[in-house]
Formats: sequence, structure tokens, C-alpha cells
Amino acid sequence: MTMIIGLGTLSQRRVLGALAASMLSLSVQAATLTRDNGAAVGDNQNSQTAGATGPVLLQDVQLIQKLQRFDRERIPERVVHARGTGAHGSFTVTDSLSDLTKAKVFAAGQVTPVFVRFSAVVHGNHSPETLRDPRGFATKFYTAEGNWDLVGNNFPTFFIRDAIKFPDMVHAFKPDPRTNLDDDSRRFDFFSHVPEATRTLTELYSNSGTPASYREMDGNGVHAYKLVNAKGEVHYVKFHWKSLQGINNLDPKQVVQVQGRDYSHMTHDLVTHINKGDFPKWDLYVQVLKPEDLAKFDFDPLDATKIWPGVPERKVGQMVLNRNPANVFQETEQVAMAPANLVPGIEPSEDRLLQGRVFSYADTQLYRLGANVLQLPINAPKVAVNNGNQDGAMNIGSTSTGVNYQPSRLMPREEPQGARYSQLALSGSTQQAKIQREQNFKQAGDLYRSFSQKERQDLIESFGGSLATTDDESKHIILSFLYKADPEYGTGVTKVAKGDLARVKALAAKLSD
Repeated sequence: MTMIIGLGTLSQRRVLGALAASMLSLSVQAATLTRDNGAAVGDNQNSQTAGATGPVLLQDVQLIQKLQRFDRERIPERVVHARGTGAHGSFTVTDSLSDLTKAKVFAAGQVTPVFVRFSAVVHGNHSPETLRDPRGFATKFYTAEGNWDLVGNNFPTFFIRDAIKFPDMVHAFKPDPRTNLDDDSRRFDFFSHVPEATRTLTELYSNSGTPASYREMDGNGVHAYKLVNAKGEVHYVKFHWKSLQGINNLDPKQVVQVQGRDYSHMTHDLVTHINKGDFPKWDLYVQVLKPEDLAKFDFDPLDATKIWPGVPERKVGQMVLNRNPANVFQETEQVAMAPANLVPGIEPSEDRLLQGRVFSYADTQLYRLGANVLQLPINAPKVAVNNGNQDGAMNIGSTSTGVNYQPSRLMPREEPQGARYSQLALSGSTQQAKIQREQNFKQAGDLYRSFSQKERQDLIESFGGSLATTDDESKHIILSFLYKADPEYGTGVTKVAKGDLARVKALAAKLSD
């Protein structure tokens, strides 16, 4: 307005004022969503899949472009998981999984070196570790068959079920690009369109969102994976790390106290305990489903927003972290975790979020660290690498052969049948549609009811305090999600957020289970 008043005659100012008003009016009208080449996007909510239950298609250019652009948003800090703490250790199998998988990492008595990177997810490299956030729990296994990365979080579920929404979700969590300030209203504007996030939001705003230490939290692979045994039989599994130190979280009052004296409390705790020989330990468990079991649930078991209630856990082995990095940058910051780093016997499931992460994480590490990222000592496998990949920046290899192609009689490189992926029967046509069994609220209610009375009240106060700042419509939609999950939960948060309970109940009544 200052610029308009300072320009030209009164009539000119009126024209400019009318133009500005017209532009403001246009800014709130819906425009066509496009890709970077200007082409319209027909569906920005669902990835293209091979039928209703099949894997995601590489031809989905909107998914690929969104992930590629998202992976290249920061130099050199990670876009997510920027603040991290790492440690070396080993994983020892105590219960062989040879009945489920041919992967040697799970053979009886096998001991495998590991490197674990713990991290915050949303906040930047120098952010306080007291900030409310999911925590990354990523493990690199240096197996006898190549490296396997189990990249997960302390929460057993995630906010979204389709990788096409991952850039949007992170953008909503990140500070406002205009001010660089956190803004709860932006994230709740997004999540008011994402009812499947209700359980994980409940986890986030509980005290689990502010762990006391990395040692005292569990880890989860989050996604379902496929294990394939020597007979070619396939089973779906979920991986869970159980802390032998127990679980310890900070309540809202403790967060303020801890942050006032140490904004790196989780890093200090891990480094100090390892240095004094008090090595943290976790037991690894798996839940197992046969392929035919997937249809027996009233939700889609491959949905990353769901846990598998009632499915027994089977203990596999134990991990001990016993050595801090010698150089944090060379190890913790340059470690390149990616779900694409798999070994024979371990495969991705048809989980739509995992399918996107298989591409996105490896791609972002290539962007951050270069084409030869896997030659860095922290990322290099303990077995020989033998392929035709060559050149690129910072190549420290010692290849001397002239055969940089395959097949070749001069230097044969075998393709063992045992390394082939399992086969998946497909039916139907390509599609972009929601999964068929959503069940967005039941597990959120189950989680709320599992908390103690104090934990429930802390959750209600934390969630309600953040939700109070958002726009009226988004606030009441989110409140209806919570009420649908559990009436006591929704009522409590509505009171703190100063919402209209009658309106919340009316909105909740329209939601499907």
C-alpha cells in the first residue's frame, strides 16, 4: 500500500489499487496444479500402481519429479534427519531366521558390524534436541553379502501412506518460507486433509515426541518388508528394536528445564555412556505375516500408518553400540542410509511409501555426496564391489580392468539366480486411487487409551496448545479426527484448543471408521 500511495496521480493510484485488489482476489482462486514443464497434474494424492495392491510404477512422472526436486532442496544439509548422532557396534543373531530368509545376516550365530545414526527428522542441524519431533533410527549392517540399511524411526507408524505426499508433508512441517519461523497452522492445514495421520500425530504430541535419550527409545522399520527363504517362499515382516535401557521420555515441564541447560542432551547422553563403557543395547524383533494373511485384516497391513496389533513378535538378536565415531563429519554426516541398500533375501513390500523411499533416499545421497558416495569408508561394503560403474566426481576406486560392461567373455560376471527378486502376481490396470482399507482412526484411539492418565493429559495439553493457533476450519477438522479416535481424547483437546465441541461432534459423525 505504501508503494501505491507514493506513485503518480490520484487516478493512477486508483488504477494500481484496483489492480492490486484484483491480484489479491485471483490469489485465492483455485489454479491448475502442474508439473515443472507446465503440464497439468491429474492426481497429486495417489501414486500410480500396478493394480490395487501392486507396486508403484516408474512411469509416474509426477511422483518421480516431486521426489527428485524435493531431494535437491538443500545443500549440503539433509532436508530431513539433518541433526544426527552416530555410533558403531555389532548385531548378533540369537534366533536364526533361516526358515524365513536366505539373507546371511540372519543366519544362526552371525555377528555383523553396524553403524547406527539417530536423528531428529524435521529440525535443522543445530536445532535443540528437546524439540518435539519423530526420531530417526537408521542402521547400516555391513553384511557378508553387501550392505543392508534398515532406515526407520522411534515411532512404529508414519504420517502418510503414499510417497507422493512426502514433499508436501515435510514442507508443512518446515518453517514458513516467508519468515523462517515455525507455524503450527501450516502443518494443521495440511493434516486436516490427511486423516490417516491421526495415530502418528497422537504419538508425536504425546511425550514420545520428546525422548529423554537415544538409548531410552525403541526403533522401528515402520514399513513391511518381504523376507524370501532358500525355497523362494515369501513372508511379510516388520522390524522392531526394543531398548534394553527401557523407555524414558520428557514431559512438557522437563523439556523446558532440559533445554535451558543443554540443547544437545541426547547426543551428550549417548557419547558419554559409550565413552565410559556403558554400552547401550537393543533386541531386534520381527512380526511375520504370510501373503495370504494380508487380506484378513480390516485395514491394509502394508499401509505405513498402521501397526500390526495381535501379530506375535519373534526375537531375532541383539545389537550393542560400543564405539563413538572418530570423526563426526566423515562418519555420522557422510553415512548414506537408503532403503534401496538391500541384500538377497530381503526385499521391499508393495507399501507405497516404501516404494518411493527406495528411490528417494538413494537419490538424495547421490545428490548430497556425489556419484561415488558408496566408496566413502563409512558407506563402503566389507565385500568386493564388482560392476561396470565408473568415473564421476571423487572416485577413489582402483579399477584396472578394461571391461567396464557386462556380459563379457573376457571378464565374466555371474548373475546368481538366488539374487533375483521374488515374483509377485499382478492383476487389473494401472491406477491412481486410495488404498481400499483405510481405517484411519481406530489405532489412534487404541494408542490414546494405552497411555496413563498423566500421559493422556500431557498429550491433550501439548496437542491442544499447538492446535489453538491454526485456522478455524482446519482446527475443527483435526479435532473431529481426534474425537472419532476417542471421544474423551477429542473432547479434551477441543477444550484446550478452544474449539466448538458441538461442531466437532457433527464433523466426526460424518467420518467413516
